[in-house]
Amino acid sequence: MYDMIILGGGPAGLTAALYGGRAAYKVLLLEPGAFGGKIASAAWVDNYPGFHKGIEGAELGQLLAQHAERFGVEAKKLKVEKIDLAGSVKKVIASGKEYLAKTVIIATGTPGTLPRALGAEGEEEFMGRGVSYCATCDAPFFKNKDVVVIGGGDEAMREALHLSRFARKVTIVHRQKQFQAAPKLLQKAEAEPKIEFMLETAVKKFEGQQLLEKVMIEDLKTKRQQELEAQGAFISVGRLPDTEFLEGLEKDEKGYIITNENMETSIPGVFAAGDVRRKSLRQVVTAAADGAIAATMAIKYLEKL
Repeated sequence: MYDMIILGGGPAGLTAALYGGRAAYKVLLLEPGAFGGKIASAAWVDNYPGFHKGIEGAELGQLLAQHAERFGVEAKKLKVEKIDLAGSVKKVIASGKEYLAKTVIIATGTPGTLPRALGAEGEEEFMGRGVSYCATCDAPFFKNKDVVVIGGGDEAMREALHLSRFARKVTIVHRQKQFQAAPKLLQKAEAEPKIEFMLETAVKKFEGQQLLEKVMIEDLKTKRQQELEAQGAFISVGRLPDTEFLEGLEKDEKGYIITNENMETSIPGVFAAGDVRRKSLRQVVTAAADGAIAATMAIKYLEKL
């Protein structure tokens, strides 16, 4: 029996573990991959407070894990298979073994295995035949070809910059009036001569014979439609949270867990922190803040038992 089981070893989960362990509670953290979560795969982190010279993502993840372990947190690299959040005792099954806890903090993030679909006509038909969700995986297949990147955030800019090393031309298509990407990333993309931009434009259809050949786009101001010659289309409109296995929790239409400002979910004793919950900003620093709040509120819940 644990006081607190934390699902996910990213910045939110590790910060929650740190706060729970430091308060002398029995804490178990379950993470199937690398400690640090998505941040562990980042080449460089330049916006986390206290590291004014920047830090490698993998190193930051290890430091966060070491900090939590210093306060006696038990961390296991196990994948959660099933969870029962009903009742006063929560049950988590990981790698065939059952773990019990009085509180659970869900910090599973938005794994890269669940890209958000665009929903345009022909997307499913041409998936793997020109439509892709990962430039790092598929960029070499589009050497000297024209490609389209759909999205306007950091990931879209990174995808476009990576593709520019291979493709003849990269066109970034975005529905909004301006990009949401970090200024430095946007500046890099703007400085790349192979990259062009189309704002307030939506992708309506993917067309071709056996492989993708054209992308039908629409100007959202004039409603005028036109065809873009493109042999590749990389959809980068975000990731979906891995929350399908969490039954009974209130979620929004995209699957993000709904919490209040105390990170409390719709089930007593269950909290959510980081990218997995509905929120306006998904950054390392906000994930850490969520984790601190979730653990503090979990401790208050435990004190009342």
